[in-house]
Amino acid sequence: MQSGANTGEAPVSMWKVAFASFIGTAIEFYDFYIYGTAAALVLGGVFFPEFASATGTLAAFATFAVAFFARPLGGVVFGHYGDRLGRKSMLIFSLFLMGVATFAIGLLPGYATLGIAAPILLVILRFMQGFGLGGEWGGAVLLATEHATEGKRGLYSSFPQMGPAAGFLLSSGLFLVLTLSLTEAQFAAWGWRIPFLFSIFLVAIGLYVRVSISETPVFKRALETQTRARVPFFDMIRTYPKVLLLSSGGMALTYVLFYTITTFSLSYGTTELGLSNSTLLYCVMISVLVMGLTVPAAATLSDRIGRRRTCLAGASLAMVWAFPMFWLINSAEPVFITLAFTGGMVAFAVLYGPMGAFLPELYGTRLRYSGASVSYNLGGVAGGALAPIIAASLLAVTGATWSVSLYILGMAVLSFGCVFLLTETYLTDISGIRAEEKELLAEDDQPAKGTA
Repeated sequence: MQSGANTGEAPVSMWKVAFASFIGTAIEFYDFYIYGTAAALVLGGVFFPEFASATGTLAAFATFAVAFFARPLGGVVFGHYGDRLGRKSMLIFSLFLMGVATFAIGLLPGYATLGIAAPILLVILRFMQGFGLGGEWGGAVLLATEHATEGKRGLYSSFPQMGPAAGFLLSSGLFLVLTLSLTEAQFAAWGWRIPFLFSIFLVAIGLYVRVSISETPVFKRALETQTRARVPFFDMIRTYPKVLLLSSGGMALTYVLFYTITTFSLSYGTTELGLSNSTLLYCVMISVLVMGLTVPAAATLSDRIGRRRTCLAGASLAMVWAFPMFWLINSAEPVFITLAFTGGMVAFAVLYGPMGAFLPELYGTRLRYSGASVSYNLGGVAGGALAPIIAASLLAVTGATWSVSLYILGMAVLSFGCVFLLTETYLTDISGIRAEEKELLAEDDQPAKGTA
């Protein structure tokens, strides 16, 4: 499959573009997830030894949350330059930034060596991780979407959407191998650093692939017509305020589902149900594998029946599964827990898969990087940063998982409503200037005409 046939340039292999968008998100999510695993296992003792064990782990999780709040800022900054300078350069820089931060965490001495400087540097590096990831997703889906041929934007935009599954499986698998092959003392002393240091090889592969990919033809046409926005973020806020809020609300459920399963449920299973970490990790990895296979299927379906309809189906599945999921988890049987996680991850995939094309299609070329990135990452703050905390708090107050199910149901209703109020986009021509943006350009030109 080739793209660029109508741009007067040598056609680009869509499979190469798809791989370039996939490899970057897979690596960046690998970097993102290994921190979460390390925070749960060892970072509290390494960087916060002055605290009690539970408090130190909580402090480590606080540094984990820092990245979620850095992501929207990264989306704004990378979106600005991505809409001004191009998608390719920002994709290369975001991957480089996160790779450097992750590798540096692997080398960072602990509190015993650097004192208070160690946790401060850890927070800075974690912020850099989140900042880089905030710019990564928008650029990756635009690379695929703006290269894709008509009628296949959903399919090709699903490749970066499979990055989280690949990154999670790689990070979890590597940590599982390390914990099984090393003693607790070896893992705490140096073993946890291996996944961070190993990421530099993955980053080198990703950078090599991305450097060889050309700028998207849609953005090149925007350059030729000189329709770039001067300050994309503010123009996006002025032009698409409703779309930004609704698309962020639509995305929030995906984070709630993913982190309730991969973070809260793991903690609940070990502390309340008495199951081992390895058993629960196997259950999660199976469900994530199914999710990774469901994402392209849902995205391809959205090329046939529409993004909006497919996303509404995903939110509906989450509503239906909210209570049965915890009924199955509370059985404490690994088979039923795997089924519970898998059902939640399928609902996640049906909503998340089409979003790779849906969010970019909601915005015009001039503001697309900013719009897609910010809406995606604002959904992450509402869902990813808060979901495990809210779920744990509800469980502590009520003493029962029905409250967590009710929370998931409420978020599913919210996302359903947000998606329902968005317009359908799968047949939209994404290369032209939108009517809303033409109005903004006319408004900006008006003072200049009045002073002429």
